[in-house]
Amino acid sequence: MMRLAIMQPYFFPYLGYFQLMQAVDLYIVHDRVKYVKKGWINRNRILHDGRDAVITVPIKNDSDSLDIVEREVAADFDRDKLLNRIAGAYRKAPFFDTVFPLVERAVRFDDGNLFRYINNSLLETSAFLGIGTRIVPASSFSIDSSLRGQDKVIALCREARADVYVNAIGGVDLYSSHEFASAGLELRFIRSGPFEYRQFGAPFVPSLSIIDTLMFCEAGLVHDQLTTNYELFGA
Repeated sequence: MMRLAIMQPYFFPYLGYFQLMQAVDLYIVHDRVKYVKKGWINRNRILHDGRDAVITVPIKNDSDSLDIVEREVAADFDRDKLLNRIAGAYRKAPFFDTVFPLVERAVRFDDGNLFRYINNSLLETSAFLGIGTRIVPASSFSIDSSLRGQDKVIALCREARADVYVNAIGGVDLYSSHEFASAGLELRFIRSGPFEYRQFGAPFVPSLSIIDTLMFCEAGLVHDQLTTNYELFGA
Protein backbone atom coordinates (compact mmCIF):
# COMPACT_ATOMS: atom_id res chain seq x y z
CA MET A 1 0.00 0.00 0.00
CA MET A 2 1.51 3.30 -1.10
CA ARG A 3 0.74 6.47 0.82
CA LEU A 4 1.09 9.88 -0.81
CA ALA A 5 0.89 13.47 0.42
CA ILE A 6 0.92 16.76 -1.51
CA MET A 7 1.93 20.10 -0.02
CA GLN A 8 3.15 23.52 -1.06
CA PRO A 9 6.81 24.27 -0.33
CA TYR A 10 7.44 26.26 2.86
CA PHE A 11 10.64 27.74 4.22
CA PHE A 12 11.72 25.67 7.25
CA PRO A 13 8.11 24.74 8.15
CA TYR A 14 6.95 23.54 11.56
CA LEU A 15 7.31 19.99 12.90
CA GLY A 16 3.88 18.87 11.65
CA TYR A 17 4.94 19.36 8.04
CA PHE A 18 7.72 16.83 8.52
CA GLN A 19 5.44 14.43 10.41
CA LEU A 20 3.28 14.32 7.29
CA MET A 21 6.38 13.77 5.16
CA GLN A 22 7.49 10.93 7.45
CA ALA A 23 4.03 9.31 7.37
CA VAL A 24 3.97 8.71 3.61
CA ASP A 25 5.99 6.93 0.93
CA LEU A 26 5.87 9.70 -1.65
CA TYR A 27 5.75 13.43 -0.91
CA ILE A 28 4.80 15.71 -3.79
CA VAL A 29 5.77 19.37 -3.48
CA HIS A 30 3.61 21.77 -5.49
CA ASP A 31 5.58 23.92 -7.89
CA ARG A 32 2.79 24.71 -10.36
CA VAL A 33 0.49 26.66 -8.03
CA LYS A 34 0.21 30.41 -7.57
CA TYR A 35 2.50 32.16 -5.11
CA VAL A 36 0.38 33.59 -2.28
CA LYS A 37 1.39 36.90 -0.75
CA LYS A 38 1.77 36.95 3.04
CA GLY A 39 1.63 33.16 3.13
CA TRP A 40 4.34 30.86 4.47
CA ILE A 41 6.10 29.82 1.26
CA ASN A 42 9.03 32.18 1.85
CA ARG A 43 8.40 33.10 5.50
CA ASN A 44 8.36 31.48 8.90
CA ARG A 45 8.55 32.26 12.60
CA ILE A 46 11.42 31.83 15.03
CA LEU A 47 11.79 32.61 18.72
CA HIS A 48 13.31 36.00 19.52
CA ASP A 49 13.48 37.33 23.09
CA GLY A 50 10.67 35.00 24.18
CA ARG A 51 8.31 35.97 21.36
CA ASP A 52 7.67 34.84 17.83
CA ALA A 53 9.39 36.82 15.07
CA VAL A 54 9.04 36.44 11.31
CA ILE A 55 11.97 35.56 9.05
CA THR A 56 11.62 36.09 5.30
CA VAL A 57 13.30 35.16 2.06
CA PRO A 58 12.60 38.29 -0.02
CA ILE A 59 11.38 37.77 -3.56
CA LYS A 60 11.53 39.79 -6.75
CA ASN A 61 8.46 41.92 -7.51
CA ASP A 62 6.51 40.25 -10.29
CA SER A 63 3.05 39.38 -11.57
CA ASP A 64 0.63 37.80 -9.08
CA SER A 65 -0.42 35.37 -11.82
CA LEU A 66 2.91 33.53 -11.77
CA ASP A 67 3.32 30.08 -10.25
CA ILE A 68 5.82 29.45 -7.45
CA VAL A 69 8.29 27.92 -9.90
CA GLU A 70 8.17 31.11 -11.98
CA ARG A 71 9.03 33.43 -9.08
CA GLU A 72 12.54 34.57 -8.22
CA VAL A 73 14.41 35.29 -5.00
CA ALA A 74 15.24 39.00 -4.74
CA ALA A 75 18.63 39.88 -6.21
CA ASP A 76 19.52 41.86 -3.08
CA PHE A 77 18.65 39.03 -0.66
CA ASP A 78 21.22 39.40 2.15
CA ARG A 79 21.84 35.83 3.23
CA ASP A 80 24.36 36.90 5.88
CA LYS A 81 21.80 39.20 7.49
CA LEU A 82 19.25 36.39 7.74
CA LEU A 83 21.82 33.97 9.14
CA ASN A 84 22.98 36.53 11.69
CA ARG A 85 19.41 37.03 12.83
CA ILE A 86 18.84 33.32 13.31
CA ALA A 87 22.20 32.89 15.03
CA GLY A 88 21.47 35.81 17.36
CA ALA A 89 18.19 34.22 18.36
CA TYR A 90 19.56 30.73 19.04
CA ARG A 91 23.28 30.96 19.76
CA LYS A 92 22.70 29.91 23.38
CA ALA A 93 20.31 27.07 22.51
CA PRO A 94 21.57 23.61 23.53
CA PHE A 95 21.87 22.21 19.98
CA PHE A 96 22.95 25.35 18.12
CA ASP A 97 26.32 23.92 17.06
CA THR A 98 24.65 20.86 15.54
CA VAL A 99 21.73 22.59 13.85
CA PHE A 100 23.13 25.89 12.60
CA PRO A 101 25.25 24.25 9.84
CA LEU A 102 21.99 22.87 8.39
CA VAL A 103 20.44 26.34 8.45
CA GLU A 104 23.54 27.84 6.90
CA ARG A 105 23.62 25.33 4.02
CA ALA A 106 19.98 25.99 3.21
CA VAL A 107 20.16 29.78 3.45
CA ARG A 108 23.36 29.99 1.39
CA PHE A 109 21.99 27.76 -1.37
CA ASP A 110 22.92 29.55 -4.58
CA ASP A 111 19.82 29.47 -6.74
CA GLY A 112 17.63 32.42 -7.66
CA ASN A 113 14.52 30.38 -8.43
CA LEU A 114 12.06 30.55 -5.53
CA PHE A 115 10.79 26.98 -5.81
CA ARG A 116 14.21 25.42 -6.12
CA TYR A 117 15.51 27.54 -3.23
CA ILE A 118 12.67 26.61 -0.85
CA ASN A 119 12.55 23.00 -2.00
CA ASN A 120 16.26 22.64 -1.30
CA SER A 121 15.69 23.68 2.30
CA LEU A 122 13.07 20.93 2.57
CA LEU A 123 15.46 18.36 1.10
CA GLU A 124 18.28 19.46 3.40
CA THR A 125 16.03 19.32 6.47
CA SER A 126 14.45 15.96 5.62
CA ALA A 127 17.91 14.46 5.19
CA PHE A 128 19.03 15.96 8.50
CA LEU A 129 15.97 14.40 10.18
CA GLY A 130 16.63 11.02 8.60
CA ILE A 131 13.35 10.97 6.67
CA GLY A 132 13.57 8.44 3.86
CA THR A 133 10.43 9.50 1.99
CA ARG A 134 10.83 10.18 -1.72
CA ILE A 135 10.25 13.90 -2.42
CA VAL A 136 9.40 15.10 -5.93
CA PRO A 137 7.89 18.22 -7.55
CA ALA A 138 4.33 18.02 -8.87
CA SER A 139 5.55 18.92 -12.36
CA SER A 140 7.24 15.50 -12.51
CA PHE A 141 3.81 14.05 -13.31
CA SER A 142 1.83 14.46 -16.52
CA ILE A 143 -1.73 15.46 -15.62
CA ASP A 144 -4.30 17.82 -17.11
CA SER A 145 -3.06 21.32 -16.23
CA SER A 146 -6.64 22.64 -16.08
CA LEU A 147 -7.52 20.47 -13.08
CA ARG A 148 -7.96 22.19 -9.74
CA GLY A 149 -8.44 21.30 -6.08
CA GLN A 150 -9.63 17.78 -5.32
CA ASP A 151 -9.64 16.73 -8.98
CA LYS A 152 -5.98 17.67 -9.31
CA VAL A 153 -5.07 15.74 -6.15
CA ILE A 154 -6.88 12.63 -7.36
CA ALA A 155 -5.17 12.87 -10.76
CA LEU A 156 -1.75 13.11 -9.11
CA CYS A 157 -2.56 10.11 -6.89
CA ARG A 158 -3.59 8.07 -9.93
CA GLU A 159 -0.50 9.08 -11.89
CA ALA A 160 1.73 8.13 -8.94
CA ARG A 161 -0.21 4.87 -8.43
CA ALA A 162 -0.94 5.70 -4.81
CA ASP A 163 -3.44 3.77 -2.70
CA VAL A 164 -3.85 6.27 0.14
CA TYR A 165 -3.85 10.06 0.11
CA VAL A 166 -2.86 11.69 3.42
CA ASN A 167 -3.62 15.37 3.96
CA ALA A 168 -2.93 17.86 6.73
CA ILE A 169 -5.81 18.15 9.18
CA GLY A 170 -6.68 21.60 7.89
CA GLY A 171 -8.04 20.01 4.72
CA VAL A 172 -10.81 17.97 6.36
CA ASP A 173 -13.54 20.15 4.86
CA LEU A 174 -11.91 20.38 1.42
CA TYR A 175 -12.12 16.77 0.28
CA SER A 176 -14.82 14.12 -0.12
CA SER A 177 -14.00 10.60 1.02
CA HIS A 178 -16.72 9.38 -1.36
CA GLU A 179 -15.00 10.96 -4.37
CA PHE A 180 -11.66 9.47 -3.36
CA ALA A 181 -13.23 6.05 -2.83
CA SER A 182 -14.85 6.29 -6.28
CA ALA A 183 -11.35 6.82 -7.65
CA GLY A 184 -10.07 3.75 -5.79
CA LEU A 185 -8.29 5.82 -3.15
CA GLU A 186 -8.42 5.93 0.63
CA LEU A 187 -8.53 9.42 2.14
CA ARG A 188 -6.75 9.97 5.44
CA PHE A 189 -5.79 12.96 7.55
CA ILE A 190 -2.97 13.50 10.02
CA ARG A 191 -3.42 14.93 13.50
CA SER A 192 -0.31 15.85 15.51
CA GLY A 193 -0.20 15.13 19.21
CA PRO A 194 0.61 17.82 21.79
CA PHE A 195 4.28 18.65 22.14
CA GLU A 196 5.97 21.30 24.26
CA TYR A 197 9.64 21.76 25.06
CA ARG A 198 11.79 24.13 27.02
CA GLN A 199 12.66 27.39 25.22
CA PHE A 200 15.18 29.23 27.42
CA GLY A 201 12.78 28.81 30.37
CA ALA A 202 10.19 31.26 29.03
CA PRO A 203 6.51 30.38 28.37
CA PHE A 204 6.28 28.01 25.41
CA VAL A 205 5.61 29.57 21.99
CA PRO A 206 4.01 26.90 19.74
CA SER A 207 4.07 26.22 16.00
CA LEU A 208 7.40 27.84 15.26
CA SER A 209 9.76 26.78 12.48
CA ILE A 210 11.44 23.38 12.69
CA ILE A 211 14.58 25.43 13.37
CA ASP A 212 13.23 26.15 16.84
CA THR A 213 12.39 22.51 17.57
CA LEU A 214 15.81 21.32 16.47
CA MET A 215 17.66 24.00 18.42
CA PHE A 216 16.05 22.95 21.71
CA CYS A 217 15.32 19.22 21.34
CA GLU A 218 17.68 16.24 21.35
CA ALA A 219 17.70 14.24 18.10
CA GLY A 220 16.09 11.14 19.67
CA LEU A 221 13.17 13.20 20.98
CA VAL A 222 12.62 14.79 17.58
CA HIS A 223 12.69 11.35 15.95
CA ASP A 224 10.04 10.11 18.38
CA GLN A 225 7.83 13.08 17.55
CA LEU A 226 8.24 12.44 13.83
CA THR A 227 7.40 8.75 14.01
CA THR A 228 4.91 8.32 16.85
CA ASN A 229 3.30 11.58 18.00
CA TYR A 230 0.55 11.76 15.40
CA GLU A 231 -2.47 9.77 14.27
CA LEU A 232 -3.95 9.08 10.86
CA PHE A 233 -7.74 9.04 10.64
CA GLY A 234 -10.42 8.85 7.98
CA ALA A 235 -12.84 11.58 7.00
